[in-house]
Amino acid sequence: MARPGFWDDPEAARKTIQTVNELKGWVESWDALDGRAREFRELGALLHDDKDEAMIQDWAREIDALAGEVRALELRNMLQSPEAQRDALLTIHPGAGGTESQDWAEMLMRMYGRWAESHAYEVRALDIQPGEEAGLKSATLEIRGPYAYGYLQAEKGVHRLVRISPFDAAGRRHTSFASVFVYPLVDDAIEVEIDERDLRIDTFRASGKGGQHVNKTSSAVRITHLPTGIVVSCQAERSQHKNKATAMRMLRAALYERALEERRRERERLEATKTEIAWGNQIRSYIFQPYTLVKDHRTGIEVGDVERVMDGDLDIFIEGYLRRQAVPVA
Repeated sequence: MARPGFWDDPEAARKTIQTVNELKGWVESWDALDGRAREFRELGALLHDDKDEAMIQDWAREIDALAGEVRALELRNMLQSPEAQRDALLTIHPGAGGTESQDWAEMLMRMYGRWAESHAYEVRALDIQPGEEAGLKSATLEIRGPYAYGYLQAEKGVHRLVRISPFDAAGRRHTSFASVFVYPLVDDAIEVEIDERDLRIDTFRASGKGGQHVNKTSSAVRITHLPTGIVVSCQAERSQHKNKATAMRMLRAALYERALEERRRERERLEATKTEIAWGNQIRSYIFQPYTLVKDHRTGIEVGDVERVMDGDLDIFIEGYLRRQAVPVA
């Protein structure tokens, strides 16, 4: 950075500084863990002769905490692709089943919001279409934070709910489905060609539950990409111009993810080394009755505390999926 002419190209300088900071972060993280590991080894040798039970228990707890940090660094090392490090757009759509499925979609939106908050990620609702009686017809969330897309890519697919429906007067058990899609948020530095002639842009009034906070003007924007059929909409702002700009970012993200998916499918077809679950298949079941269980069908991971999972404790499933993806299929 001290080299003459380094700052002549501000954009190139910014990228270089960003790369240096990322590498520095890896080195510092590893050095800190390595230093603590050496200290614990030395302390363990002393405790072997001392036999102080209280200190041994403290040492064991510290070792467990260190092991957790090492696993977290290993997990981050699996997310080295450029798109994995990006922010994420997460969309939720209920399946067939009316109010029951729409309520499930809203439960999932809350779950992902709680997960994001627990990781200090910023969550912004870009488009919420409320159901007629309860729940949601669709939701689009922007989740910003380091490796947001890298982690949330594990959530793509169909999520299944089994419970006694609160909307069934007979108290019968119902099965509902909702689909979750995740796109890497594309910034202006990524080239995604969009021909204006391929777009249909509609404006409409923003919606809200109970008629509250509803715009009186047509500020909400819906954009349809005619060649692919991709539809995005935004009503987060009162300004039609801002909503259109956000909707265009959403469209660019969807098209970028589509291109990545096509490349992945082509690579899998040629190499025939992966058994990735196809779009539309259920990836996880959440059972509330007659027992409580959350099971990921891709990894076999099970958690009995369904309420804890619905409060956003998803890391065990995300980590299991990413570790499975990192292991080559024999």
